[in-house]
Amino acid sequence: MQNPPDLRPDLAHARLADDRREGQPTIGMVSLGCPKALVDSERILTRLRAEGYGISPDYAGADAVIVNTCGFLDSAKAESLDAIGEALNENGRVIVTGCLGAEPDYIREHHPRILAVTGPHQYEQVLDAVHAAVPPAPDPFIDLLPASGVKLTPRHYSYLKISEGCNHHCKFCIIPAMRGRLQSRPHAAVLREAEKLVEAGVRELLVISQDTSAYGIDWPRGDRPAGEQPITRLARDLGSLGAWVRLHYVYPYPHVRELIPLMAEGLILPYLDIPFQHAHPDTLKRMARPAAAERTLDRIAEWRGICPDITLRSTFIVGYPGETEEEFQTLLDWLDEAQLDRVGCFQYENVEGAASNALPDHVPDEIKQERWERLMEKAQAISEAKLAAKVGQTLEVIIDDIDEDGIATCRTKADAPEIDGNLFIDDGTEGLSVGEIVTVEVDEAGEYDLWGALKQ
Repeated sequence: MQNPPDLRPDLAHARLADDRREGQPTIGMVSLGCPKALVDSERILTRLRAEGYGISPDYAGADAVIVNTCGFLDSAKAESLDAIGEALNENGRVIVTGCLGAEPDYIREHHPRILAVTGPHQYEQVLDAVHAAVPPAPDPFIDLLPASGVKLTPRHYSYLKISEGCNHHCKFCIIPAMRGRLQSRPHAAVLREAEKLVEAGVRELLVISQDTSAYGIDWPRGDRPAGEQPITRLARDLGSLGAWVRLHYVYPYPHVRELIPLMAEGLILPYLDIPFQHAHPDTLKRMARPAAAERTLDRIAEWRGICPDITLRSTFIVGYPGETEEEFQTLLDWLDEAQLDRVGCFQYENVEGAASNALPDHVPDEIKQERWERLMEKAQAISEAKLAAKVGQTLEVIIDDIDEDGIATCRTKADAPEIDGNLFIDDGTEGLSVGEIVTVEVDEAGEYDLWGALKQ
């Protein structure tokens, strides 16, 4: 679920004008990792902007740089250390925050010149570090902040984080150790933020957390809605705002069934991003994940029965310690049965502090690579067949970009930004604008992308 290294969120989306007033202190931001970290970056920049700081789109124009790091995998840690080093070389005054910030000694061992280190979602500590490095100098007559705050995504879509932390104890994951147990935001606060985003022009809300379907289960029973789960009530209320609502990171609890009728009614997008991780019961047990792959297939069939247009996305881990060829083949066979629309795959990596490191029978790297290639080949074939079936269909799409040649890059309701495929329109795009939702007829399909023509 990560962006590729050449498509970091801060580089992909930041369109920040360099309109620094004379004497205004200015901060740069490098935001790595998942969309949840991107939301943290937006919150930090919004607070700084409200205090009168300018936001620099480059290293040279910044008085200091904040690097919001990822620390989930060793490869992500290496990318974070590289980004910190780059910021030190280009600017010299660097504050580190985010998931890797939970390991300050590790960071300082590699980069002793950094000014400060704070952990994940420690907003006040980040602000304190910025104040110490670059004292604020606000001008109340000039420094105005839009109600929607500073956004690092395009204007027409926005991530909406509904909770922090996680109560699961998956052996390959250290997120609960870094971000703590589940803490759900109040329903009214989430809805108020969503309303402001929609009022500001956002056409698509991407709901994110560590465990979206667990939203609200940490509240006292008296604070939960009667007769339904908190996530169901929240999804219904978000769906009433008139924007597309897309759910990410949905753990496959039985109560997820409550959400499917809302998709069938058109209140929220018929899209579920569910991290199944594997299909063999023994592998799932070693992961400390629910070992009920057969029941999961039954649930998928039930969801499709209620909402035939539902798009299912998932990620899997291959080469988990102890994974045998038989277990991996079970995963391939399960994919044949499940026919998931969107599939991502990771090769297992040890992560410092994860319980899976101590498991026996680690899989050699060459076998991990070979299994990754086999799984992705199968997933690609499934994707290609499913997209080919869309040729001739009429679909609503949201426009993400229109290039200088007039080619519009769009997404259907089945496509999340940066994760899934695109639909391209290469004719008749004059007069269209980014963020607009239009109707197209699909006339061509590839392995992951579609092409279409505007429906008159």
